Amino acid sequence: MSWIEDPEFTPDHPFGPQTLPYGVLGTAAGPTVAVRVGRHAIPLRGIADELGPRLSELVGGSSLDPLLAAGRPAWRELRERLLEVVHAERAPAGAELLRTDWHTQLLPFTVSDFADFYSSKHHAENVGRIFRREAEPLLSNWTHLPVAYHGRSGTVCVSGTDVTRPNGQRRVSGDPKPVFGPTRRLDFEAEVGFVCGGEPTDRVGTEDFAEHVLGAVLVNDWSARDIQAWEYQPLGPFLAKSFATSISGWITPLEALEHARVPTTGDTDGVQDYLVEQQPWGLDLRLEVRCNDTLLSGPPFAEMHWSPAQQLAHMTVNGSPVRPGDLFASGTVSGPNPDQRGCLLELTWGGSEPVTLEDGEQRTFLQDGDRVLLSATAPGEHGSVVGLGNVAGTILPAVRR
Repeated sequence: MSWIEDPEFTPDHPFGPQTLPYGVLGTAAGPTVAVRVGRHAIPLRGIADELGPRLSELVGGSSLDPLLAAGRPAWRELRERLLEVVHAERAPAGAELLRTDWHTQLLPFTVSDFADFYSSKHHAENVGRIFRREAEPLLSNWTHLPVAYHGRSGTVCVSGTDVTRPNGQRRVSGDPKPVFGPTRRLDFEAEVGFVCGGEPTDRVGTEDFAEHVLGAVLVNDWSARDIQAWEYQPLGPFLAKSFATSISGWITPLEALEHARVPTTGDTDGVQDYLVEQQPWGLDLRLEVRCNDTLLSGPPFAEMHWSPAQQLAHMTVNGSPVRPGDLFASGTVSGPNPDQRGCLLELTWGGSEPVTLEDGEQRTFLQDGDRVLLSATAPGEHGSVVGLGNVAGTILPAVRR
């Protein structure tokens, strides 16, 4: 029983009462923190009396920053209170339902830092075979530590934000000098990200992962492959990835994903002690990637070699603190099958095998006007379905320099 009349607020829909993700919507009264319920959302400032002064102060503003800083006890208390609210037979005083598709989603928190990992063995091996055909696909360090790079927090944007094709240097076959101009090999990367909070601290063990992560988002780490190929040696990606990273506007709480936890595919024999997990933090998330409404692939997050808990442990083991608003992502999610690859670089095998869209057009890499949509679900309690917010972005033409 619930006072919420929404046909999608049921356990067999991704945003039923088992999920309750947090986000920020633009309204006539300004940005408001809300919790999603089916196709609707409840602004939390309207039910301040139900939440009490402590919680209402954390979610009564225009972003999730105060909630992130409050830490795990407050996150747990808020979720328990919201479960009571949505399961009540009568609407609490001040409660309002907003249609999510009638309101603009805003970036729900201030991104303090952004790191992107490279934790799918299937993806790493495919990329190695594409670029290093005569060598071993994995470099010697890959099975010993979660490889990563630091991105630009200032270019993290919310789902629905258009992405302008970036300019940069790239090599032309047969010419020893690079040329400058728009990328010709623009790609998406289907990833899962994790939003950090709580008291700033360093050296977070794998067993303390949940104490420092509010929840998960989908991530599209857009990539200019030709710019990347020219610039990445010896220090890694820079302009090829820093122009835009899209994330979903809804943060799915870790508690909602408790029944999706699975072991990773990685072998812990021989890894350093700080990377060993006592309890598994792999997640059985089923991703889908669409381009212009054509389903391109279904990457399985359960196939990841390194878990998010191992990533966070590695990110902080040198004394670097994790802070509220830090965001880290998994890297491209790919599976063992061709239809489970999480980027066009793999799906088209470096551009040599085009994919065909439903309208008959072919793609090796993204064209101006293309729209990429990422979605994902996970198994929940008692056969329910837990959703992660979609990530969508449309490619705009480059700005000529």
